[in-house]
Amino acid sequence: MFARSAFRVAQPLKTQARRYATETPSKGGSNAFFYAAGAAAIAGAGYYYLGGSTPVAAKVKEAVPAKPAFTGGDQGFLSLKLADVDIVNHNTKRLRFELPEGDMVSGLHIASAILTKFKGPNDEKATLRPYTPISDEGEKGHIDLLVKKYPDGPMSTHLHDLVPGQRLDFKGPLPKYSWSENKHDHIALIAGGTGITPMYQLCRAIFNNSNDKTKVTLVFGNVTEEDILLRRELAELENTYPQRFRAFYVLDKAPKDWQGNTGYISKELLKTVLPEPKEENIKVFVCGPPGLMKAISGPKVSPKDQGELSGSLKDLGYSQEQVYKF
Repeated sequence: MFARSAFRVAQPLKTQARRYATETPSKGGSNAFFYAAGAAAIAGAGYYYLGGSTPVAAKVKEAVPAKPAFTGGDQGFLSLKLADVDIVNHNTKRLRFELPEGDMVSGLHIASAILTKFKGPNDEKATLRPYTPISDEGEKGHIDLLVKKYPDGPMSTHLHDLVPGQRLDFKGPLPKYSWSENKHDHIALIAGGTGITPMYQLCRAIFNNSNDKTKVTLVFGNVTEEDILLRRELAELENTYPQRFRAFYVLDKAPKDWQGNTGYISKELLKTVLPEPKEENIKVFVCGPPGLMKAISGPKVSPKDQGELSGSLKDLGYSQEQVYKF
């Protein structure tokens, strides 16, 4: 099972607003959950000796890149076995699926997702749903999904009913927003519920890469404090990169001692903490339930059609090109 740790509450809004200092590259801190950014070119080198102590040649062994499980294109669905389940909260589970071979990596890139499929015995058609794994792209042998169960969600209900040893069909990767280091100077992530998973994928890519100096602001809305997913991992980012990463949490039903923001993600909050639309080379990413998307950015029409920009972001002056809807 997965280990569980205590969480750290973000600082109040009034102490954090568009204030970033120049960061000295970190020489310490825990980066245990980040994936390795690309395979190492050299695995080892050394001298070998023949008939004495004189070195004859240096043997250089090149590392072989890990084989990807998901290759896209004409590759069909892969059946993966559920290896482990961790209960995160009252309606969310973390599920670990084994890849076909123990030394395989997922093959996903930043940013991308995978497609899940199942067909019940009485179903006319198969149910298909995309998910963004929360495991590192460089981890071998498995992928981890963070799944919130919705009362009317056929796939989330099916996933929550699975037990270790059962299998599920996957296909991918499904390309989303193509990221490269320093593509933007500052990005804003606006998420609700499990909409945090593609945002977390972006954060891993940025902060694992010592050459990437992108600043990141996260605004994360949930119903209760218990619903804040990946909070331990986000707190680690805040502690490790305080000059480049800020997280603002918004709760609809906040406890009395809550130090963050309450209600819904408001236009006033976004105006205070997001990079201004007039700033050059910024990007705002949005992902969450339909109500959040409608209020913040307007809905996405399809995987290939972002739809018109509307809602709070349009009112605040952001352009269609500055916003991406996952």
